[in-house]
Amino acid sequence: MSQTLLNIKNLYVNYETDEETVRALNGVNLKLNKGEMLGLVGETGAGKTTTALSILKLLPKDIGIITNGQIEFDGKDLTKLKEAELRNIRGERISMIFQDPMTSLNPVLTVGEQIAEVIELHKTLDKKQIESKVNEMLELVGIPAKRKKEFPHQFSGGMKQRVIIAMALSCDPELLIADEPTTALDVTIQAQVLNMMEELKHKLNTAMLLITHDLGVVAQICDKVAIMYAGEIIESGTAEDIFEAKEHHPYTVGLFGSIPNLIEKTNRLKPILGLMPDPTDLPQGCKFHPRCPQCMEICRKVHPDDRQTETHTIKCHLYK
Repeated sequence: MSQTLLNIKNLYVNYETDEETVRALNGVNLKLNKGEMLGLVGETGAGKTTTALSILKLLPKDIGIITNGQIEFDGKDLTKLKEAELRNIRGERISMIFQDPMTSLNPVLTVGEQIAEVIELHKTLDKKQIESKVNEMLELVGIPAKRKKEFPHQFSGGMKQRVIIAMALSCDPELLIADEPTTALDVTIQAQVLNMMEELKHKLNTAMLLITHDLGVVAQICDKVAIMYAGEIIESGTAEDIFEAKEHHPYTVGLFGSIPNLIEKTNRLKPILGLMPDPTDLPQGCKFHPRCPQCMEICRKVHPDDRQTETHTIKCHLYK
């Protein structure tokens, strides 16, 4: 039996309005095996959240359009499923933790009621079994079960995020998508949430797609890493490959240069110059070439293919 759980092939997504067409994803290829955690890294606007929403087909109605590609989940192409079939997969087999825990909970329902609602939709359990499952999920994420009758405003930001994770895991999903789950939290709470997610991954054998712009988070808990830029995966490999290899895409080098180094003494960090390209008017050739310090003439005209180095895959003309 194949270990591949999620396989995204040549995925293109546009946001189309009367005024313009935003080319959000431009040939994304991504593979995730059962029980693995993959970190999807990139600047704001790179297409990370669009990738996640495409998997669940939650793109804005009539505006977000998958124009090409396949999203295979456990061998089934999700792009060809009807809405009723997708509803059976969302929440039960694939769950998502959305970006802001503060706005993801209903303020007029108790946290216990909100977790119970997810279980009722996907499982055939009686009231006692549902209540027992709610208690179990809250305890699993480190919240006393007696707090299930409290409302979201009675919880701190970190505790709200734990409730969201409990909701996402309540039906024992095979794949958990976490869209920047620690962005709204302070540093100490971030560490607690990440440690908890790593423990749950090992305990439940859940595959996770972690969307983040923080390479430090990726180094801490991810098995594989994919670097995204302007709707493309420009570098991918195991976490060890990405953090220890000598050969990197210039964009990845720029990301590493933006992180403080405890070993090297320097007066200033080296940010990547310039801005992300306008997705309504993407540059010809390599999309990173206007910002690339190693830009060659070929980069301005020819779009690079994936190149396999000794350790991992890079989409760059620097590597033959």
